[in-house]
Amino acid sequence: QVQLVESGGGLVQAGGSLRVSCAGSGRTFASYTMGWFRQAPGKEREFVAAISWRGGNTYYADSVKGRFTISRDNSKNTVYLQMNNLKPEDTAVYYCAARYYSDGSSPRGYSYWGQGTQVTISS
Repeated sequence: QVQLVESGGGLVQAGGSLRVSCAGSGRTFASYTMGWFRQAPGKEREFVAAISWRGGNTYYADSVKGRFTISRDNSKNTVYLQMNNLKPEDTAVYYCAARYYSDGSSPRGYSYWGQGTQVTISS
């Protein structure tokens, strides 16, 4: 089982940058593909980015390609989402999630979720 805790959210002006982190518990963190999702008010939760349990493969939603970078440090049981050139439409609660030994972008495939961290971009 994995417990996930996000941190690093906040208020940033459009065009700025922010890095959110997700710390995981458990000795098998490296066995999980890690994903970032977001949910804005009144909208469904959507995929943002994922990094394979193997670490070599990364996946991004079209809306964030070229602006966001996902990375992981298995020695620290942590996954990061570096967000650059932020836009007001990036405003949402950002969640990290884990799925065991498989890749994917559907929220249904992820078994473990953090509580989320608020990211607000002002125009």
